[in-house]
Amino acid sequence: IFSKVSISLEDSESSSETDEDEQPVRRQEGSTDLSAEYWGIQKLAKYVKGGDPTATLIALCSMRDFNLSEETCQLAIKDTGCLEVLINLLDTEEIKCQTGSLKILKEISQNILIRHAIADLGGLEIMVKILNSPDTDLKCLAAETIANVARFKRARKTVRKHGGIKRLVELLESISVGSSYQAKDTETVRCAALALWSCSKSTKNKKAIRKAGGIPLLARWLKCSHANILIPIVGTLQECASEPSYRHAIRTEGMIENLVKNLSSEHEELQMHCASAIFKCAEDEEIRDLVRKHEGLQPLSALLDKSENKQLLAAVTGAIWKCAISRENVLKFQEYKTVETLVTLLTDQPEEVLVNVIGALGECCQEEENQGTIRRSGGIAPMVTLLTATNPALLVNVNKAVGGCAMEPENMAIIDSLDGVRLLWSLLKNPNPDVQASAAWALCPCVENAKNSGEMVRSFVGGLELIVNLLKSKDKEVLTSVCAAIANIAKDQENLAVMTDHGVVPLLSKLANTNNNKLRRHLAEAIAHCCMWGSNRVAFGEAKAVAPLARYLKSKDPLVHRATAQALYQLSEDPNNCVIMHENGVVKLLLAMVGSTDDTLQEAAAGCIANIRRLALATEKAKYG
Repeated sequence: IFSKVSISLEDSESSSETDEDEQPVRRQEGSTDLSAEYWGIQKLAKYVKGGDPTATLIALCSMRDFNLSEETCQLAIKDTGCLEVLINLLDTEEIKCQTGSLKILKEISQNILIRHAIADLGGLEIMVKILNSPDTDLKCLAAETIANVARFKRARKTVRKHGGIKRLVELLESISVGSSYQAKDTETVRCAALALWSCSKSTKNKKAIRKAGGIPLLARWLKCSHANILIPIVGTLQECASEPSYRHAIRTEGMIENLVKNLSSEHEELQMHCASAIFKCAEDEEIRDLVRKHEGLQPLSALLDKSENKQLLAAVTGAIWKCAISRENVLKFQEYKTVETLVTLLTDQPEEVLVNVIGALGECCQEEENQGTIRRSGGIAPMVTLLTATNPALLVNVNKAVGGCAMEPENMAIIDSLDGVRLLWSLLKNPNPDVQASAAWALCPCVENAKNSGEMVRSFVGGLELIVNLLKSKDKEVLTSVCAAIANIAKDQENLAVMTDHGVVPLLSKLANTNNNKLRRHLAEAIAHCCMWGSNRVAFGEAKAVAPLARYLKSKDPLVHRATAQALYQLSEDPNNCVIMHENGVVKLLLAMVGSTDDTLQEAAAGCIANIRRLALATEKAKYG
């Protein structure tokens, strides 16, 4: 049981390899009665240790008659000092003894304690050397044992330092794909790929595989039809897909077509690794398009039905989520009724699956039709329930999905009735800035589409003070989203009055000297709407917000121009602000915008120029009568 648990822990090791992965736990000596197998191995040990080559070989063969997958037998070999002898046998010229030893080491290295012991005893260095042997069987056994041992960081480093990566890549190169290869050939490739897969969990090894010329070979073997080769080949690829150079190669070497093809394999493990590779690569727009062109969206949707296999489901929902970033793919998913199936997966799923499912729905509901589909499929309530989760990655995706659904008034009514807006508002207190920002973005459509939204906002005790204080955040995305939310909230006079009391004007003014176009746009919108109360226009001028805003007109972003012109139009109702604008060359920049095809920009620019001109005329009249 112990060794099985350790394997599952390692297999979930992250590509980033930030943690020292496995820590072997010492078992309690004498805590269990030793079995007959244990004593049987102990008897053989003396022949393995002290016999001539023939006796040793017979003892090795006899040892293999035991069930070496049992922990008792594995630890008997370690406890009797046989492990050292098995490793020493690897360093002899006796191929039969080397083979016998590796056959045992391959089996017992499934055990975490033995893996570490093999590494401590210098076994990996000798196995790497054996990869150069002219004997194919011996090379295969060495590679497969390396695959087992290299499941922890130090072992992976040892393989790299002793030139193991290069030799493993050479094994892939030594056989040609598509030739009439023998069983021995497929075994060589399978074992080399398994070893590379284990090694590829380390960032430095990913680079070493690339430098050794591994990428074109992985692409070449991806075209073969043997599942037992494809699984470690795709396993290695999906592990390496966290590196940009591999993602580039996956796109340019034509690998997407074969990854898509194997989504329809009868082997679930292969399907899972293919989906996982797509999941990691589909951040790239070109790859998302290739998945669609090679008709990969339909098999991904079909795989959602295999919801019992959670690892497969996590990979498939991840791939669907990333593919759904492209609108053309969302339209395809609509055809395949993918949204309806995703809604059924919003409950009773592991967190890893939920993050991806809600991520996919968040992308799909940017398309108006899907907002209604999610509601009709009963998706709003489970989504709102997930707002009480604690995992930041899950919350960011839930916020986006709830915000997307809130763009439709019918959905908004349900979200409000389930207390969804209050839950979103409370997430503004979350310590994670990504959660804060996504909650603030989600609040924008909620405030916009709720009935009696002004009253709803006021019902959250301390809510307005909370959102205004977020303008002190150091995170650009938090500031941008909060400005967007404030612009919406400020449309209600009473709420604007409360925010003014909480110091919204000086806080917005402090942000004005930014070069970030996204922040500029939403900050200008917030300033425009906050001008509508009391003497806020004057206060913005006194807080030195006008001159920096004038510079926004030189931005290349038309959305920044539009928001800035609106803010300047509002601010130009105050004479002092008009003077500052004139001094900062606003008129010339705005004149060019009066001819814009964007009506809102055109009107705001014209209105601002008119106010400045009116003031100039009044000044002249006062001066000269």
